[in-house]
Amino acid sequence: MSKKKTRIHDYSTKQGVIDAITWECKSQGLKLKTQIAYVLATVEHETGGTFKPVKEAFWLSEQWRKKNLRYYPFYGRGFVQLTWEENYKKYSKIIGVDMVKDPSIALRDDVSLFVLVHGFKHGTFTGKKLSKYINKDKTDFKGARRVINGKDRDEDIAEIAEWYLVIL
Repeated sequence: MSKKKTRIHDYSTKQGVIDAITWECKSQGLKLKTQIAYVLATVEHETGGTFKPVKEAFWLSEQWRKKNLRYYPFYGRGFVQLTWEENYKKYSKIIGVDMVKDPSIALRDDVSLFVLVHGFKHGTFTGKKLSKYINKDKTDFKGARRVINGKDRDEDIAEIAEWYLVIL
């Protein structure tokens, strides 16, 4: 994670997390309001509105995840669902912390924040960057879902992004 731009964030409230995400987006070069609105909408969706880093299917048990997720123990964790051992290895190298040995590190607020924005910026989740769908010339909130998870709930998240765009 970047050592040159650090800041203490308040993760205890939803507004504190929104402020942290906004700051991190700008820090990593996602500066357009449309881009930030989409990142916030994704976090709202992916965390079930908690704005806390969560485990995939957080409403179910660890036993359920172990039995049902073929990529266990590298199931989704964070503000967005970082999954698969390959991605845990990739981010272990990027942030300099061994998340393969301890995947729960992906639930740390600072790690989850960095992974969230870095993944959108660089396309590390699906190979698609946010800037392909949202840039100074176009805003495709629906298409931007491909950066995270294909078309899953793309219309719902696009609506949430529109709402965040109004309040930013």
